[in-house]
Formats: sequence, C-alpha cells, structure tokens
Amino acid sequence: MIKDTIAAIASGITSSGVGVIRISGPDSFAVADRIFFPHQGDGNVLKYKPYTMHYGYVCDVEKNSSGINPKRNITDNDYPETDKNVSEDGKILPDKKSIIDEVVLLVFKGPKSFTGEDVIEIDCHGGIFVMNKILDIVLKNGARLAEPGEFTKRAFLNGRLDLSQAESVMDVISSSSDLSLKSSLAQLNGRISECIKSLRDKILHETAFIEAALDDPEHYSLDDYMPKLKNIVSDLIKKTDDLINSYDHGRAISDGINTVIVGKPNAGKSSLLNFLAGYDRAIVTDIAGTTRDTLTEKINISGITLNITDTAGIRETDDVIEQIGVDKAYDSIELSDLILYVCDGSKPLSEEDSEIFNVIDEKIKKGNVICLVNKNDIDVVADIKMLEEKFKDRFIMFSSKTGDGYETLKDMIYNIFSIDEIKINEEIMISKLRHVELLKSAKEKLEFVMDGIDNMITEDFLTGDLMAAYADLGKITGEAVEEDLVDKIFKDFCMGK
Repeated sequence: MIKDTIAAIASGITSSGVGVIRISGPDSFAVADRIFFPHQGDGNVLKYKPYTMHYGYVCDVEKNSSGINPKRNITDNDYPETDKNVSEDGKILPDKKSIIDEVVLLVFKGPKSFTGEDVIEIDCHGGIFVMNKILDIVLKNGARLAEPGEFTKRAFLNGRLDLSQAESVMDVISSSSDLSLKSSLAQLNGRISECIKSLRDKILHETAFIEAALDDPEHYSLDDYMPKLKNIVSDLIKKTDDLINSYDHGRAISDGINTVIVGKPNAGKSSLLNFLAGYDRAIVTDIAGTTRDTLTEKINISGITLNITDTAGIRETDDVIEQIGVDKAYDSIELSDLILYVCDGSKPLSEEDSEIFNVIDEKIKKGNVICLVNKNDIDVVADIKMLEEKFKDRFIMFSSKTGDGYETLKDMIYNIFSIDEIKINEEIMISKLRHVELLKSAKEKLEFVMDGIDNMITEDFLTGDLMAAYADLGKITGEAVEEDLVDKIFKDFCMGK
C-alpha cells in the first residue's frame, strides 16, 4: 500500500503562461489545506467536493506554536491595520507578504484520478522561479519530491493503466508527428492491451479445458481435441507474428524514420538536407569534403517524422578528420531505415559511386534506398539507364535548388513504409522493443505446443508451454511482471509525469 504523498512540477521546467504543480497521495488534501487560502468561501480544502476548482492564493505561512495552521485562527488582531488584506466578502487573508502566487486549485478524489489516488493540482503562473517556490512550500508541508515517472507508475500500481498504456504516456508526450501521436493515443486507449488480452484469454481457455479434462474425464473429453487445439494455436501464432512484423513500421512511426543521406563529395547532400529542413542547416560550398561530421535534423513531412542524417562524402582520403567522417557515414548506413543516395547528375558516374553501391547493396535489395539524381535543373550527363536498372522504382530525377521531384520523393517514402495503408486500416502496431521481444518469446512457446501436438506429447506437458506463452504476453500489459522491471520502465520518464 502506498502511504506517502508526492509532488512535482507537471508542466515542465520552462517559462510559460501557466504552470502546474501536481500532488498525489493520501495526504494531498491535507498538504494543500496548509498552504491554500481561498479568495472567498470556506478555506478548508479537506471539505472541498471532488472535481471542483477554487480560486485563491498559495501562501508561505508557518504553523503556530500549537501546531495549528494559523489560517484557521485568523482574527483582526493577527495583523496590523496597515497590513490587512481583505477579500470582497470581508474575510481577512494572510499577510500580503506571505502570498506567493494567485492560483487555481483543482481537486480530484481517488480512485477517479490519473494516479487513482487523491490528487491536487495547483495552476499557477508559469515562471520557473514561482513554480519552484510553490513546489518548495508543498514539500515543506508534507509531500516529497516525486521521482521521474512516479505519477504514471502509481497509475499502473493502482490499476488505472496497464503497463503498455503507461508506457504510451511518454510516447504521447514525445510525439513529433500526426501518425506517432495517433499511434501513441491508440496504445494509451488500450488497443494493444485489448489485443493481448484476447490472445491470453484464448490460451487460458484451452489450458483450463485440458486441465478440467485431465481432472474430470467423465465430463470433459480430449477425444479428437488435438486437431482443434492445433488450429487454435496456429491462429495464435499467426496473430502474434502479425504483431511482431508490425514492429519495424511501428517503431519508425513512433520514433521517426532513421534516414541517411549518402553520396560522393559535392553531390548535393547538404543542399538536400537544407531543402528538406527549410533552412541552411549545413554548410554548402563548391569545395568537395566540406561535411566532415554527421549532421542530424528531425523533419516532418506531411505527418511523418524523418530523423535525417547528412554524412560526409564517401571516398578514399588521406585527411584524418575527413576519414573519421566517412567512418561515421558507414555507421549511420548500418543503423538506417531509409537511405537517400544522392547522385550528382551533372557528372558521369565514378569509382566513388561504385564504392557507395557496394556499401548500400543490402539496403538496395531490401528496397530501402531511394536514388535522387540531383542537379536535374542543369544538363544531366550521369548514366541514367544504369541507375534506373539498379534502383528500379526507387529512382527520382531531383533538384535541391528548385524542389523538382519533392512530391515524388514524399509519395515514395509513404509507399515504402505503407503510411497510407496504415492510415486507412488503423492497424495495431508494436513500437516497443520490450513488447516485440516478449511476443517473440510467446510465439516460440506456442511453436513448442505445435511440435508437441505433432509428436503426440501428452496434454499435461502442452499446458506448461501454453501457460509460459500466457505469462510472456502478460508481461506486456504488466499482469505478470517483476518489480525491478517496472522500476526500469518508469525511470526514463520525465519529471512530473
């Protein structure tokens, strides 16, 4: 049982119009009661109705010697006449010197709150100093500073969210495109949880039937049951496999498509980055080898995010610094989801282009390379026929100067990652490595069941593998998960969430 009360700035440590300090736990109302003075009406926060808002002041007022909040004992004699602060209804407020900020207090009663506990939210002015000042007063009056992700962790521990939903909270916060936000919200609303629950229910049903038949063969028969079980497990494997296969697209949409621009020196790679970014992100000169390091920029193209990395031109070089940049280009290629190969159309293909073809050959075979024949606004002398044969439908005549070919590039990226199909179908996609690893483990256990059926293993042995798959799937939603894993998942959350 959670006994302590936590607090943190929930709106982020940045200056803004409005800041939010969140308090959660059994003593939330009591903590707020010690520091909140309403502009008018009853000042006892403990008596406030849930889901109400109250306008007033946060004040830094110490308890008196008897340990009683002086708010409950304010009289005209408590303040010199010149220091009185009187509300519209004639109520004496604390000394103006003790007022920290004018605020709105929001009251939430557990279990119908984000964390499932009693929650107070203080909406104050959004300056960094004033938010920290109010938080400090909250901590002095009975709360402790929340750890990163602790509010969401409590929502999970109190049954308000399952683990996959809790993980999606951070994805919603960090969404950088329409599709990533849509995907994260679908997870937060429980679409993955519902899918996993359906798989687990089927496994549990069949396991329970086998156990019942073994315990009570007079009423439950296993005759002709194995072919039926085989069909059910085969369907479970297919559905699990579909979720596993959605990971590449799911991760790309959630985290962004890791895109690398490659080409020989002075082919127009940096010009392409600047064009896509919409400003001069990279230095562009006529001198080959200007880019010595990798440059990365997040670019939103019609609702999808590209994590674009501009690399040093790939070539043989005696320049130590340039060679480091070339080596980094190789590393970026290895980790990429998409490669934009920029070919200088104004020059014939060279040995340097051939070397690049060798480096990205595997990516070309997978269809994850787009060839952009750049500088098509001037005379093109590159061997276009050879490039078309090599890249087939992943080939675009392009100009970073005029933008010619941009719409074709956008459509091609959509096709490679099935973006339009995903929008239409709104399919469930896995975006967490933790989830896909557990799905793979569950699939393996289900395949053991299939092998067992084929080899006529006794039913009681089959239930062991079925329940192992059931447990793996349960770890995705948190129904069967160790405490240290929960701590690990939430440690990367931001403060106040």
